[in-house]
Amino acid sequence: MATMAAAALATPLLLASASPSAAHRQDPGAQAAKNASKLAQKLVGKASAKDAHQHLKKFQQIADTTGGHRAAGSLGHDASAAYVYQQMKKYGYDVSYEEFNFIYTETQAEKLSVVSPTPRDVAISAMTYTKSTPVGGIKADLAAVPVDETTGCEPADYASGTFTGKIALIKRGGCTFGEKQVAAAAAGAVGAIVYNNTEGALSGTLGDVATGKIPTGGVTQADGEKLVADLAKGAVNVSFEIRQLQQNRTTRNVIAETRTGNAANTVMLGSHLDSVTAGPGINDNGSGSAGLLEVAQELAKAEKRPANKVRFAWWSAEENGLLGSEAYVANLSDLGKKEIKLYLNFDMIASPNYGLFVYDGDDSDGVGAGPGPAGSAQLERDINTFLDKRGTPHEGTDFTGRSDYGPFIEVGIPSGGTFTGAEGLKTPAQATKFGGTAGVAYDPNYHAKGDDLSNINMKAFAVNIGVIANAVGTYAHDLSSLRKPVVTVPTEGDAGSGGGLHDGHGHEVTE
Repeated sequence: MATMAAAALATPLLLASASPSAAHRQDPGAQAAKNASKLAQKLVGKASAKDAHQHLKKFQQIADTTGGHRAAGSLGHDASAAYVYQQMKKYGYDVSYEEFNFIYTETQAEKLSVVSPTPRDVAISAMTYTKSTPVGGIKADLAAVPVDETTGCEPADYASGTFTGKIALIKRGGCTFGEKQVAAAAAGAVGAIVYNNTEGALSGTLGDVATGKIPTGGVTQADGEKLVADLAKGAVNVSFEIRQLQQNRTTRNVIAETRTGNAANTVMLGSHLDSVTAGPGINDNGSGSAGLLEVAQELAKAEKRPANKVRFAWWSAEENGLLGSEAYVANLSDLGKKEIKLYLNFDMIASPNYGLFVYDGDDSDGVGAGPGPAGSAQLERDINTFLDKRGTPHEGTDFTGRSDYGPFIEVGIPSGGTFTGAEGLKTPAQATKFGGTAGVAYDPNYHAKGDDLSNINMKAFAVNIGVIANAVGTYAHDLSSLRKPVVTVPTEGDAGSGGGLHDGHGHEVTE
């Protein structure tokens, strides 16, 4: 009994001798997790969609005073970049510009009309890097390429003499749009029209200026199939005008990072700041850009000494083929790549008919591309866990290559993020899950003039700003979750905006 009493008396003395600083030294992982949880909760509570909307107002104002858009290489983008730069400087970040050269493109005409047998207009989208017709366009007969698994991809698809002086009508699939129009040009075609093999508009790219051989545009599946049906009955003559300005220009990314934090454990988040030339790009991608600005501001207020360096990027020329993020990754040293422990991408996070999509890091959905680099599954899991705890429904979305995570994945950096959908159509099941309207695009104003302040869904915006805030708060102090195994659970996800391989946001190159 005496021995037990002595032991009982000794226990409080032992506990008392273990000071808080000693406990911290004994279990730094627990302290990091505690700091991460505290900061994440604070940022989620403080980061506000209402406050982020003020940045969207600024982007809209810039577009309104610079020709209606904020495309890379334009005054609108330059002003947007300057605004972000100034804001991040004000918050106390180390901020820099990263300049690079690129080919600026701006479509000046995209018209297709059936002249005979029955006159009608057909909506068409010029492919990026297309050759141009003369002003006023050309008139020529259509010639359909026979459909197979690789329609229009091989010289044998173009019967000798059949396409000379005509416009080739080619179904999407089997090879890149660039390869299709190269083959059509070699067969004597004076233009190419690619029609979709799935629902929705077709906005594509030929890849680069050198690939463009003949004027090329994309039309919907329904319009393409109707033209094929008309051709089966006899000749179809069309008026076809595709013109595109192409110029060498300079643009720049904005890179901002915390002044403190371990650079060997850099946490990186990005969004593209440029719009297409068709509109102000407030959802695509003012939304992601404003979301990052808002969380960065709250981080600066809440945490002066994060354990890890936090770096934010606002990319330029994403709409031209991920050129800003590609330039950044290409310029990283081997050490610089190793220091970036994760990359999270936020592109279109407030679509009006939204879905809540989380990038499928482990390919558990079995859709499209395979899994991301090691650690990507954990990033997906961490976002899903955050949403699940808040009772927020979500689905997976494939790494299609449509946005700026692409270059990071290519060099093995764990990647993830969220997305609320573009031109793809919402399914009935998704309408039940998320609300909104089935059979309508997630963003009906995608790449259009209507992508303005009225195009923002504030509920989706708020949810995704919460995701950003939680990730920043967590990873600023604690990266241990990236080492925790993931139990793979399919989420019945899809591409969130239609399938396809892309070299830029919405700029499809193949099926």
